[in-house]
Amino acid sequence: AGEAARGLAPINTLVFPALFTAGMALVDTADSALMVRAYGTAFTDPLRRLWYNLTITAASVAAALFVGLIEALGLIGDKLALDGAFWRAVAALNDGLGAAGFAMVAIFALTWGVSALVFRRGPRL
Repeated sequence: AGEAARGLAPINTLVFPALFTAGMALVDTADSALMVRAYGTAFTDPLRRLWYNLTITAASVAAALFVGLIEALGLIGDKLALDGAFWRAVAALNDGLGAAGFAMVAIFALTWGVSALVFRRGPRL
């Protein structure tokens, strides 16, 4: 919409939805492949399934709390016009939240890897 408002031809603006679709297909396919692999190894043993569910749930909660905290602090800083090093850092984190999505994908993959490693080498419950 922004590019169309700047005078880009309507036919040329159709490239943006196509790029978005291609990007979403790539990310969703990679996510699906990772989850199929992770769940495939998790369901071979009930204890492994429990361990996997606990670690993935913990990573999900941590990611949700991180994003929620940054968003809430960003809104508080904006609405109250707060200034200072802390609030500038919050604003910078809030602006870079898209890149945090890539970090979260890496954290989930790392969590899965660590979970599998601990399960294989750790003590049995």
